[in-house]
Amino acid sequence: MRIVIAGGHGQIALRLERLLSAAGHEVAGIIRNPEQDDDLREAGAEPVVLDLESASVEMVAAVLQGADAAVFAAGAGPGSGAARKDAVDRGAAVLFADAAERAGVRRYLVVSSMGADASHPGDEVFDAYLRAKGAADDEVRRRTGLDWTILRPGSLTDDAGTGMVRLEAHTGRGPVPRDDVAAVLAELIDTPATAGLTLELTAGSVPLSVAVKDVAGN
Repeated sequence: MRIVIAGGHGQIALRLERLLSAAGHEVAGIIRNPEQDDDLREAGAEPVVLDLESASVEMVAAVLQGADAAVFAAGAGPGSGAARKDAVDRGAAVLFADAAERAGVRRYLVVSSMGADASHPGDEVFDAYLRAKGAADDEVRRRTGLDWTILRPGSLTDDAGTGMVRLEAHTGRGPVPRDDVAAVLAELIDTPATAGLTLELTAGSVPLSVAVKDVAGN
């Protein structure tokens, strides 16, 4: 498959690119900074320099043309304010969904966040982040032209992945290694029966391939 990842230099995205390219898929990662090209190539991905905050739907759709799946893994990142959370975590996610529909890419995965909620209260930047993520998820869920799956990991860690997870509609809060988030995303891409599901993910006791099959009803 050809898979295009928005936010291609993110910590989860780089792990996912390595997994997908090792499995024989053709992977492209969208990045803003051309200095990150080498990191993506090292991960086995084709770098595509494009700023999702200023790009048009047509520009993004051109990158997605011919893809079999799209993964939104972009984020404003630490240190950014509430306005940028809205511009990237909501605005860019909606733009990427618009572009996927225009390019005819049905399989669409979102890396969201546990607790994402468009009506989440609070005045802190993290509150704005959860609102932006929640609004983006709501927008994606309305799309009839997308076979979407929304993944909401718990607290991300850099611990080595164990391959053992809890993946359910509601897991309750908990940590999860980024390695395992990427591995679950790779499984979800290959499991179209998970379309239409919003899933929470934490570390757990079920092998991740089994966990994905379980939520897919297999």
